[in-house]
Amino acid sequence: MALRHAVLAALLDGEYSGYQLAKAFDVGVANFWHALPQQLYAELTKLEKEGLVAGREVVQESRPNKRLFRVTDAGRAELEEFAAAAPKPSFIRDDLLVKVQAADRIGTTPVIEQLEERASAAEAKIELLGRLLRQLRGDVDEEEFLRRGERIGPYLTCLRGLAFEQEHRDWCLRIAAVLRERQTTQAER
Repeated sequence: MALRHAVLAALLDGEYSGYQLAKAFDVGVANFWHALPQQLYAELTKLEKEGLVAGREVVQESRPNKRLFRVTDAGRAELEEFAAAAPKPSFIRDDLLVKVQAADRIGTTPVIEQLEERASAAEAKIELLGRLLRQLRGDVDEEEFLRRGERIGPYLTCLRGLAFEQEHRDWCLRIAAVLRERQTTQAER
C-alpha cells in the first residue's frame, strides 16, 4: 500500500485541510499507516497534480487561508482499483524485536526498560482507541453498530488497532517478566 491510498481512504468522509488530515491520521489511520504531517502535505500536492483529489482555497478573516481537499471521481476509481488488487502479506519490522533477539548476549536491563515503556505506550493507545470506538458507535452497542452502522470501515480498522495494541502490551509485559526472572536467576548463581 502506498501513502496515496491511505490519504484517499481518509478523505472519503469529506473535505479536510492538511491539518485536519494529519489529526485524522493520528487518531484513526495511524493504526495501520504511519505518516508525518510533512509527508501528508507532500502527498496531497501529488494527488492534486494527478487529479485524484481536488483542493479549494478557503479565505479566513482572522487566520491564514487554508486549502480543503476532497477525493475526485478519479481518486475514488484509484482507490477501488487498489481495493480489488491482491494484498501483499503483512510483516513485522521492529527494532525492539532485534534488541530482544540479542538480549541474552548484550544485557537485558535496557531491553526490559524499553519493553515496559512500550507496554505503557500501548496501554495509552488502548485507552485512546476505546474512546474512539465509543465515539464512532455513539449510543449503539457494538454488535448493532456492526450490523447497521452507516460507516463501519474506520470502526473495523480501529478494532484491529485495539487488538494489536492489547496483544503488543501483553507480549511486552510477558517478555519483560521473563527477562527479569532470568536476570534474578543468573544473579543467584
